[in-house]
Amino acid sequence: MKKFRIAVAGCGSMAGTWVKYALSRNDAEIVALVDIKEENAKKMAKDYRLACNIYNEIGTAIKETSANLVFDVTVPESHRNIVITSLALGCDVLGEKPMAATVEEAVEMVKAAEVSGKMYAVMQNRRYNKKIRAFRDIVASGVIGQPGFICADFFIGPHFGGFREIMESPLLLDMAIHTFDEARFITGQDPVSVYCHEFNPSGSWYKGNAAAICIFEFTDGSVFCYRGSWCSEGVPTSWEAEWRVSGSKGTAIWDGNNAPYYEVVVPSEKYTFYNQLKHVEPEMTWDGKEGHEGCLDEMFSALVEGRKAETDCRDNIKSMAMVFGALESARRGAKVFFNYESENKVLFIS
Repeated sequence: MKKFRIAVAGCGSMAGTWVKYALSRNDAEIVALVDIKEENAKKMAKDYRLACNIYNEIGTAIKETSANLVFDVTVPESHRNIVITSLALGCDVLGEKPMAATVEEAVEMVKAAEVSGKMYAVMQNRRYNKKIRAFRDIVASGVIGQPGFICADFFIGPHFGGFREIMESPLLLDMAIHTFDEARFITGQDPVSVYCHEFNPSGSWYKGNAAAICIFEFTDGSVFCYRGSWCSEGVPTSWEAEWRVSGSKGTAIWDGNNAPYYEVVVPSEKYTFYNQLKHVEPEMTWDGKEGHEGCLDEMFSALVEGRKAETDCRDNIKSMAMVFGALESARRGAKVFFNYESENKVLFIS
């Protein structure tokens, strides 16, 4: 049995979830804690009773401990350095979203993974949910026909304080990737274009734009419409958004909290103004772990089985591209197109 020798890069609060998961596995050992602030690493070592060395630089940590796997739980601006250094030193990397601070950095990281032959997979914990899996299965089964119009509404009013409230584009940069990745997961499609209008509504407590409307065209010709606000007080949606997928034979609904359902047309030879509909509430059959643990289970299974993870960087860059494509469209005030070149490069073309 392969033993995973893990170096944890970034010892803030989020890293605790990753550390607890690693400690639950009998094939994993944490051999290094890495943080530019030594006090963060020391606190983590104490909180989880870890008898490993502490470092302020990932390269040294890998070389001195013979780590073969890196958890990248640093801030987005640090991901490029952590990932590229770790891959070059022969480590697989599992990291937090988003992949990088820019699309250009993400492209460089994907190429580094290709060259190294190692895995780089990205945390997309919202895919690992019994209800979204059931919703995805409805769409994939073809029971509602060919999807034509996909809608997601996200309206929440969190008062974070701190960096989010002074970001230039807090909703799109910090949150929207979850919903965009969910859209790709639910439909099995990738975006080919986007038009985005980003704005800051009256009453917003954010300095930057806390709301956006995005219209994506997907590879199968369907359209995905995202309406989002992080400064919406009253009648909040789920953090998973509220979803409607309208197909050629019916419609599937998921409110992000409760079980999904769908309604399909009942075939009839008699003409009626409205077709008769059948309401169906399918069983939820997925029995995996949810949230971060579910995604980490999938990542480790991929490592053990020698295959690509579901959230491999080569796939996840397309979700990230949706974010930066939307930002580029908002900046230009125009529709932009995605071009996926052979070397995983993503370009926006006006």
